[in-house]
Amino acid sequence: MLRDMAYSHFFGAAGFLDAWLIAFRIPNLSRRLFGEGAASASLIPVYSEVLHKDKQQASALLNTVVTVMFMFLAALVLVGQLGMWIYMHFCSKTSDSELIMTLSLIMLPYMLFICMEAILGGILNVHKHFAMPALAPIVLNIFIIGSITATGWLWKTEAVTQLVVVSLGVLVAGFVQLYIQIPPLKKAGVILNASWRVNSEPYKKIIVMMLPMILGLGVTQLNTLCDDLIAWWFSGSADKGESFMLFGREILYPMWRGSVSHLYYAQRLYQLPFGVLGISLATAIFPVMSADAAKGDYNALTRTVSKGLRGTVFIALPATAGLIIVSKYFISAFFEHGKFSSSDTNNVSTTLIYYTLGLCGYFAQQILAKAFYSMQDSKTPVKSAVIAVFANVILNLTLIWFIGTGGLAASTAICSYFQVFILIFILRKKLKSSILDGLAENILKTLAGTFIMTIICVLILFVMKNVPSGRLFDGLRLLAVVPSAVLVYILVAKKLRNEMLSLFISRSNR
Repeated sequence: MLRDMAYSHFFGAAGFLDAWLIAFRIPNLSRRLFGEGAASASLIPVYSEVLHKDKQQASALLNTVVTVMFMFLAALVLVGQLGMWIYMHFCSKTSDSELIMTLSLIMLPYMLFICMEAILGGILNVHKHFAMPALAPIVLNIFIIGSITATGWLWKTEAVTQLVVVSLGVLVAGFVQLYIQIPPLKKAGVILNASWRVNSEPYKKIIVMMLPMILGLGVTQLNTLCDDLIAWWFSGSADKGESFMLFGREILYPMWRGSVSHLYYAQRLYQLPFGVLGISLATAIFPVMSADAAKGDYNALTRTVSKGLRGTVFIALPATAGLIIVSKYFISAFFEHGKFSSSDTNNVSTTLIYYTLGLCGYFAQQILAKAFYSMQDSKTPVKSAVIAVFANVILNLTLIWFIGTGGLAASTAICSYFQVFILIFILRKKLKSSILDGLAENILKTLAGTFIMTIICVLILFVMKNVPSGRLFDGLRLLAVVPSAVLVYILVAKKLRNEMLSLFISRSNR
């Protein structure tokens, strides 16, 4: 949050921040794919198993994976930088696209550092050490916030120069993030050396597990990148002008520079309830589903999935209503300062509302995907995600002409429900029983609680209508509305005997 507030203060939602966000997205995608994603997830269980049997063989396995990943990522970085260099020297470009290429050239080696850090951090977790892996993202944020504030307040440099310095700060942060993992590894008895035992069975097992994971994670990350690129390509700017020619016709751009930034701020805010509530629910319920599936008790699995979906509705519906009500006040209180204007607040708020409409879908996706994973079926969620990505791109290219950046958010929301529909249809056939039992009654009770909560929120804001506008007073509105909303919703749920309330507050509940 502090990092995003630094972005908003010094850069607002301008085209150069769009360029930086896209450039930073590229190494971040690799981190999620190869680092803390597929490589780490496939290495850890195999490494743990081998470590239990033979420490020397486990060391050889780890060093082989680290060596192969280092060489692969280093080659990827070199090819990427060569491609960018060729583009910058031989292709026509605008100042905006040149800025993206410059920032990408600087930050691309961060891909190597952060992926290796994520792999080594996972190994440290196996050895019961958690401090340094947990410290790594804090290090990155310190370098980003420090370089932004130093160049903005102390050196008072222009924004583009600031972003170049921030990019260099990211590169240094990547090296530090990797370096701080080495001492605890040595303390745990893990010595890193070059190794190439690629014919060993444990290594082959890791590769077999890794490839479908990369595909599944890649689909999701590609979807996010497509949103950013469409927002970039279909935004007008001082360099590009207000329109482009297509088949001899002049067509106005549906968006303007800053659209990627508006998407970014909105994504960060809708992911707050999603990350805190949605991911937590799916994570908590996954072991129960896995135990049901392991025992072959599909009736129990059906009941667990059904309860998960009802829990999703119970927390996602009021979160949707609440975020829509306070969106503008939240953005104003946290982001509207420095170069972040009131018009940026309006644009981000509109985009956030469209994203928020998909919260039930995002929550349900997590529950349903985990249900398939519990049955050791990782292919079905990937297939549904691929279909959703194609649908998302088509809807993106359609809706941006009607609601601009909001169209990209609306497309994401619609496609989340589309994927949920596919997963429910397949899961019902697979389990040969209904996973929707009791959902209709649950929806009605939850809607009633959400409606009463919304009325109370609106009344509070109406009472405070004469309170002046501004960051401080919008913060006071949040302090008045949010706790009241939570309390009212819980009381109504208790009064209506919404069974999902006990799922979250009862210690004895399964």
